[in-house]
Amino acid sequence: MMVSGVVFLDKPLGWTSRRAVNEVIRIFSVTGQKRIKAGHAGTLDPLATGMLPILLGDATRFSELGLNAEKRYAVTFDLSYQTDTLDCEGEVTGRFDQQVEQQQLLEVLEQFKGNLKQVPPIYSAIRVEGKRAHAMARKGETVELKARDVCIHKLALISFEFPYVSLDVSCSKGTYIRSLTRDISEKLGMGGCVTALRRISTGGWPESMLVSEERLRQDKEQAVLPLRQWLRDFPTCELNKDNAWRFLNGQRIQLEEKQQGNVAVVSDALLLGTAELKPGMRRMVLHPLRILPSSQHLFASKRT
Repeated sequence: MMVSGVVFLDKPLGWTSRRAVNEVIRIFSVTGQKRIKAGHAGTLDPLATGMLPILLGDATRFSELGLNAEKRYAVTFDLSYQTDTLDCEGEVTGRFDQQVEQQQLLEVLEQFKGNLKQVPPIYSAIRVEGKRAHAMARKGETVELKARDVCIHKLALISFEFPYVSLDVSCSKGTYIRSLTRDISEKLGMGGCVTALRRISTGGWPESMLVSEERLRQDKEQAVLPLRQWLRDFPTCELNKDNAWRFLNGQRIQLEEKQQGNVAVVSDALLLGTAELKPGMRRMVLHPLRILPSSQHLFASKRT
């Protein structure tokens, strides 16, 4: 049976997110068998390290649980200069000689808590008329990006040793930390170039879940979080074998259930997929949302 679940890879410095996915695919691939399907749940820049959830097999159908989740980062940036990419891998665009006191910094940080309008970096993967913004920027083309609504849930000062500032940031999906440090620094009349960035958490999953590349190669089976645990916020809806077969064939099912909303559908501890429970004329009705191909195959093989 193909592996299905999530690896919380501790992405190494310098790797693209695509490379990280490819490396995990290679680790789990078996010679002579079909390559495993995999994808990540939230891009990390090559400069960044830390939590990159990589979904395997059927779990790739639920990447939005990571993409849409709150993120937490530890970031360090340099107030004395700025670059075109807003991090230390870009070309320097300005240097700043003035000094900033910690109290000034703390006052400015207060202005960046809560709901904000944020303009993403031009060196980003956002598409502009079908083109990647970073590709346009590298060709010298003009890139204009619209401000987005984001939310900074937590913004705490870790350390300040001028010109270096380190922050603990919890934020909504779509937040660019490089843009945040740029905007904070501009308020101070300074640079704000990111020199180090680490994602500590995605969707509340703790840093202790992180798996290094080395550990993954040594014990890959133990490194995979089962898909049902990735769906931890979904209540369970248990089906008997007959109803399980109907569910796997996309049929709606009337049930004696009191709960409603999205649920994880299981039968004999096997995850079948997800569904939505809605009130019907007399009973709750289970409406299939996502059905797992591996479970379809398993049930079909048992019935032949």
